[in-house]
Amino acid sequence: MRKAFVGLATLLMLTVVAQFFFAASGAFDTAPNDESFQTHRTLGYGIVLFAVLTILVAALARMPGRLIGMVGLVAGLVVVQGVIGAIAKAFGDTGDSTTTAGQLIFGLHAVNGLVILAVVGRIVRRARELSRPPALTWRASTGDDARASGSAAGSAQPTS
Repeated sequence: MRKAFVGLATLLMLTVVAQFFFAASGAFDTAPNDESFQTHRTLGYGIVLFAVLTILVAALARMPGRLIGMVGLVAGLVVVQGVIGAIAKAFGDTGDSTTTAGQLIFGLHAVNGLVILAVVGRIVRRARELSRPPALTWRASTGDDARASGSAAGSAQPTS
């Protein structure tokens, strides 16, 4: 189940990267804003649902609570993306032009997107660490350790 979580976390990362691609594509499209950012907007809703699915798999895989919380944070930050867009539109919707306040607020949309990318990167890294089996380390036993375990002094013993 942990491998499934790693897979979903990796797909979440790829989805967030695709979101940046669609944002850039929409910014350089000649179509009106509503049309050019439609794919970006739709994928944003999908990321929230995908993050919720990832939370459920993380809970079933018995991942640490902090990691599950980080996935929840991603879902929350994606919701904040929509709120930032609505506030920026409220400040900047003056007909055909946008106000400076609206542009500055909407700039937070990109900054929040970078925060989402960083959090998802941390989730993927931590999930991969937790899905690997623990490695055995070798140490040389001292005389005291060897007597306590009943083996010859100076022999190497695996520890985990």
